[in-house]
Amino acid sequence: MKLAFNLAYKNLMGAGLRTWLNAGVLSFAFIVIIFYNGLIDGWNQQAKIDGINWEYGHGHLVNNNYDTYNAFSIQDGHEELADSKQENLTPVLIQQGNLYPSGRMMSILIKGIDPKQKILRLPTQLLNESNAQIPIIIGERMAESAKIKIGDEVLLRWRDKNGTYDATTVAVAGVFETTVPFVDGGQIWMSIDKLREMTLLQNRTTYFVANEQYEQTQIDGWRFENQEYLMREQTKLINAKKVGGSILYIVLMTLGLLAIFDTQVLSIFRRQKEIGTYIALGMTRWQVVRMFTAEGGMYSVFATVLGAIYGIPILWYLSKTGISFGAIGGDMGGEMGIIMAEKMYPIYGIGLILGTILVVILSATIVSFLPARKIARMNPVEALKGKIS
Repeated sequence: MKLAFNLAYKNLMGAGLRTWLNAGVLSFAFIVIIFYNGLIDGWNQQAKIDGINWEYGHGHLVNNNYDTYNAFSIQDGHEELADSKQENLTPVLIQQGNLYPSGRMMSILIKGIDPKQKILRLPTQLLNESNAQIPIIIGERMAESAKIKIGDEVLLRWRDKNGTYDATTVAVAGVFETTVPFVDGGQIWMSIDKLREMTLLQNRTTYFVANEQYEQTQIDGWRFENQEYLMREQTKLINAKKVGGSILYIVLMTLGLLAIFDTQVLSIFRRQKEIGTYIALGMTRWQVVRMFTAEGGMYSVFATVLGAIYGIPILWYLSKTGISFGAIGGDMGGEMGIIMAEKMYPIYGIGLILGTILVVILSATIVSFLPARKIARMNPVEALKGKIS
C-alpha cells in the first residue's frame, strides 16, 4: 500500500498543472460546503439566542385555552394562577385592540408585562420611568408602520371582559430594536397591572415566561412549552435551508468529481504500457487498481490542503466580521415571521469541517475506483503493446 501511495504521489506531481486544476475545482466545492453550512449554523445559533433573550426565556407556561395561532382564543385564553405557583415566572397578558395613529386604524395586540421583569431584554423599565398616565413601549417595525416615535401620544381602543369598548390616549415611552418579529410587529407593550385594570381581568394571565431557576411541574389548566418546542418553526426552516443547500453541494461536487473521473479515464487510456509494465514486474492487477485509486483519492488530499491555504483566512475573516444583509435581512425576517439579523456570523464546528473532509475524500476515492476497475480486466501483453483489452 505504501508503494501505491508513493507511485501515486509521483505521478500526480509529474502531471503538473492538470493535478492542481482538478484539486482547485474540488477545493472550491469543499470551501463552499463549509461556508454555507457554517452560515446556516450561525444563523440558527444566533436565532436561538435572540429568541431566548427577547421572547422565549427558558420556556412558557401557557394557559390551555390560548393558542398562539388562533386569534379567537385570545378572548378566553387566560386564567388566574396562585401566587405560590408563580415563583421564577413573569406573567404576560394578551388582549386585542385598535390603535389610531394620525387618524388611521391599526389592529394590534396589547401585551401586558411586569415592568420589573429581568428575564427578557425588553426595556420594560421605561414603563416605570415614564411620567405618562399610560406609557407603552414598541419595536422599531411597529414604530415605522404606525409612523410614531418616542414621546408621541396615540389613541388606543380596547374591549374589557364584559364586551364594553373603551378608549384612551397612550404615550410612547420607548422604541426598542430587535431581530425577533414576534415581540415587535403589530403589538404594543404596557404594564400588566394597567392592562388588567383597563380590561377588568384582575390577576388574569395568558402565559408566563420562565427563568432558568424555574422547575417544571404539572399544573391543571396550564401547559409548559420548552425552548425546543417554541423554536420548532425556526428549526424547521433552518433544516429546510440545509436541504435546499444540498443541491448546491451536489452541483459543485459533481463538477469536481467529474474532472477527476475524466482525468482517471484518460490516464488509464494513455498509460496502458505503464500498467502492463507494472504487471510484468510482478504487481498484481488489483495492486495496480489500488495505485490508480490512491492516485485519484489523493486529489482530495491536495484539495483539502489547497482549500486550507486560501479558505482558512477567508472563513476566519467572515466569522469575525460577519456577513451583512443590511436592512433587507431584518425586514425580510420580519415579513416572513422568522428571526433573522441584519448581520450573520458563520460558525464552523470541528464536526462540520471533519465531516466535509471525509465526504470529499470518500467521494473522490469512489469516483477514482470506478474507471480503475478496468485495469483488473486488462491483458498485460496487450497492455504492453498499448492496445485496449
